[in-house]
Amino acid sequence: MEETGIRINKFLSEAGVCSRREADRQIAEGNVTVDGRTAEVGTRVLPGQSVTFCGREVSKEEEMILLALYKPVGIVCTAEKREKNNVIDYVHYPKRVYPVGRLDKDSEGLLLLTNNGDIVNKMMRAGNMHEKEYIVTVNRPVTDSFLRGLAGGVPLRELGVTTRKCKVERTGKCEFRIILTQGLNRQIRRMCEYFGYRVVKLVRVRIMNIELGNLEKGKYRAVTAEEYGKLQKMLRTSSNEMVFPRQEGKGK
Repeated sequence: MEETGIRINKFLSEAGVCSRREADRQIAEGNVTVDGRTAEVGTRVLPGQSVTFCGREVSKEEEMILLALYKPVGIVCTAEKREKNNVIDYVHYPKRVYPVGRLDKDSEGLLLLTNNGDIVNKMMRAGNMHEKEYIVTVNRPVTDSFLRGLAGGVPLRELGVTTRKCKVERTGKCEFRIILTQGLNRQIRRMCEYFGYRVVKLVRVRIMNIELGNLEKGKYRAVTAEEYGKLQKMLRTSSNEMVFPRQEGKGK
């Protein structure tokens, strides 16, 4: 921690409590204290100060945790306890972690969980152009014109945007691989619907350099030191400006 301390929302994010955005919301509601005084947005935490969040004392977790989970269909990428199928209760990890971005409830595959808010922001911020790869099965044969349409950018009128150009290739009669650098709300499903296709199965198989591989559905593993080292190099020039998960990573 710097001598002048760090902003309270960053402290809570790096402690694995919640995202910076959620921290700001809880601070505004008066649910965060520093040395017994109600914190304000912008409050800085100095070494040795006591922080509480919703009545619980918070200690900054020194160990960097980064997990790769094969999320099954039906599990929701939220830490919200009111959601009975939330991913945190599903994983039941002994230390506090939260998901890096989102993967739609009806989709499956690779989801990362961490206790480090800085890495979340760098990985999920769309402006950093980091790749996410998916294998998609649709309800009818994949044509060349369909693939060209996906790759060239698709207007999503309901979101008021046109998707970025992306890499697409056929991998089966009714299956294709797509690599995105965005995370728009249900993006792949919306892209397919534009051309009259319906997604039957969607599996995320890679986030940047971290691959799903042969991880069993419902299981998780720690990201290896080699994977993390390469990831850090890829993130070196990435902005860590706060992202808004509900917009940037609400699923495919």
